[in-house]
Amino acid sequence: MLKFPKTAAVAALMLAAFASPSLADGDVAAGEKVFRKCKACHMVGEGAKHRVGPQLNDMFGRTAGTVDGYKYSKAMIAAGEGGLVWNAETLAQFMIKPKDMVKGTKMSFAGLKKDEDIVNLTAYLKTFSAEEAAVAPTAEAEEPAVETAAATAEPAPEPAAASLEFESSKGAFGLGRVAMPAEVAAWDIDIRPDGMGLPVGKGTVAQGEPIYTDNCAVCHGDFGEGAGRWPVLAGGQDTLTRERPEKTIGSYWPYLSTVFDYVRRAMPFGDARSLSDDDVYAITAYLLYLNDVVDDEEFELSNENFASVRLPNETNFFDDNRMDEPHYAKGVEPCMRDCKPGPVEITARAQVLDVTPEGEGDENTGGGID
Repeated sequence: MLKFPKTAAVAALMLAAFASPSLADGDVAAGEKVFRKCKACHMVGEGAKHRVGPQLNDMFGRTAGTVDGYKYSKAMIAAGEGGLVWNAETLAQFMIKPKDMVKGTKMSFAGLKKDEDIVNLTAYLKTFSAEEAAVAPTAEAEEPAVETAAATAEPAPEPAAASLEFESSKGAFGLGRVAMPAEVAAWDIDIRPDGMGLPVGKGTVAQGEPIYTDNCAVCHGDFGEGAGRWPVLAGGQDTLTRERPEKTIGSYWPYLSTVFDYVRRAMPFGDARSLSDDDVYAITAYLLYLNDVVDDEEFELSNENFASVRLPNETNFFDDNRMDEPHYAKGVEPCMRDCKPGPVEITARAQVLDVTPEGEGDENTGGGID
């Protein structure tokens, strides 16, 4: 049987959990918030699928490394074969520092720093475990049902749906309809470098730090240094001439609007569009701070001063002028076959680019309780 080191922090956590009923139960609602750090790699609930890490339904009482359809690391499989079974205590040990408990795990997450976060996360994950849910008392079991007049009253009729007039498509086939203004507005959220399209809002560097920690650090590191193969967000200055440059906000990106638009549209990974506009302003301000573009923790980024912020590499970009090139200017049809006489000679090869991990249990991906 494998032996796993029990740190002083774990021992103290378990002692507190058993000594305090409230701590032992944990706060499910608070645990759901902690799980936001996990969403990039894991799913729970109905229809949960494997991502970078396996789905976490019914994990309590389960031998480590045994979920069907997920490609585990050899270290996690060996841990399961050695006797590692997931329960409140072993999960607590793992979440403090995964790579210390199972050396060789693919889990790139650095660990949870607060004991209450671990207890609350455990309580939340238990709600998705049939074995744990079966022993948990339900509200119906604790309190007898009381039939009231309100409960037995006839349900109120649903209000009639508001009639909407749609404009038919003017296309050749007459299919579909013209999009309504509200639908266009929900889709048309891109931001231009001059600030056009920005929503009203604001956020400071100091406000952005905890939001970044809760939503971004699990993949991008506490200071934007990247975790595993997830993208680096800070640093990289003076690396663009190297064979493998670090293309970050501070070293490569030309416009701040790209940062804001991408965070607003696609982040956090697995929970896109969950951040408020003020949250996005605050995270963007914090990213500027991590890249030394601003140096004041009280700096406030808003729709009013956004366009005045310039990134260091902006001047090295230029407008796309391909239509002025002779080939395009003449309007000549491009050659599509036998364009080069003789055999093709390979003169150079592209580098292997570090991109967002895909999941499906790839051995080289980051993240995941595996």
